Amino acid sequence: LRVLKPGGGEPVVFDKVKGAYAWDVDGNKYIDYIGTWGPAIIGHADDTVLSKIKETMEKGTSFGAPGILENVLAKMVIDAVPSVEMVRFTNSGTEACMGMIRLIRAYTKREKVIKFEGCYHGHADSFLVQAGSGVATLGLPDSPGVPKAATSGTLCASYNDIESVKKIFEDNKDEIAGVILEPVVGNSGFIPPTKEFLQGLRELCDQNGALLVFDEVMTGFRIAYGGAQEHFGVTPDVTTMGKVIGGGLPVGAYGGKKEIMEMVAPAGPMYQAGTLSGNPLAMAAGIATLERLKQPGTYEQLDKMAGKLVNGILDAGREAGHEVCGGHISGMFGFFFNKGPVNCFADAAKSDTEKFAKWHRGMLERGIYLAPSAYEAGFMSLSHTEEDIEKTIAAAKEVFATI
Repeated sequence: LRVLKPGGGEPVVFDKVKGAYAWDVDGNKYIDYIGTWGPAIIGHADDTVLSKIKETMEKGTSFGAPGILENVLAKMVIDAVPSVEMVRFTNSGTEACMGMIRLIRAYTKREKVIKFEGCYHGHADSFLVQAGSGVATLGLPDSPGVPKAATSGTLCASYNDIESVKKIFEDNKDEIAGVILEPVVGNSGFIPPTKEFLQGLRELCDQNGALLVFDEVMTGFRIAYGGAQEHFGVTPDVTTMGKVIGGGLPVGAYGGKKEIMEMVAPAGPMYQAGTLSGNPLAMAAGIATLERLKQPGTYEQLDKMAGKLVNGILDAGREAGHEVCGGHISGMFGFFFNKGPVNCFADAAKSDTEKFAKWHRGMLERGIYLAPSAYEAGFMSLSHTEEDIEKTIAAAKEVFATI
């Protein structure tokens, strides 16, 4: 995705970022709607965040021991996310998901898990089965190097299709450790769930003694301060997080009910560790970012700006005679070259990816930096202005007229 292979053309190599903008090594300026794939929710290189990082750096970059900032950020996460009573920090979303799957298997004493076609949970072997993100973009159904044994316990259902999940439970009675999903898909493009689908998963897990896991690496603190579980009112047993909670520095976390999390060492027998987990720089950046997000009107602003952007682009596309659909929730958005509706990865895969690639290249040439894949969501920041949105819509109209 970083090399623009899906859309063609030469990769853009960045030199610096600030606010809603990025500059490449040739001095070209872009309005950035990737936001380092989600973390830059308040804008790149925010002055307050940088100040906190610099202040913390003077005390050291890593302790190899507990630090007070871990406790501060942990409490903020616990206070915000409905499912989280205890939390463990890691260095990335992939690490968080690795710890999570080991945890739910240890807690339930079962091995099989259900995931969904097109949902991406990091590059650990267990999850590279019908995954989204770069795997979908590059046309890789699985990844070479992943042994069959690593994925034999991973079963795939169709997103927004509760009957496909019921059948897997019926065919694997008392063997399912958990159901894992992106509560809003961002790695097959932007695909929201129905609330009934999420409620159905909650009920199925309860009925079958399985754990429900929301992978909120992308949606956590992005679509609401308490994540997708706050937005939809459905509470999982375990949650994975990342991106926003590190304020642009490497971070991940998984958390859940106390009785489940107490399985993790040193409180319990399930081992997971990381040398740089909870490092003070990431914790400081995360704290400063969450403090900004707690301010009144934050998510209303993200919602307003993302809505104006998406509706403007969709209107421009339809006026030019193209089949397009899309939507947004707060500061997360996406669209498809597809008449829609798109409710799952199979629907997304019907999109005209060649037309998207041409459109993306045209937007890039006009200084608009969007995800170079039809299978990725976009991200609004608090730094984007009305002028940025209007300029982007104007560019979209120009490009739609050329393809």
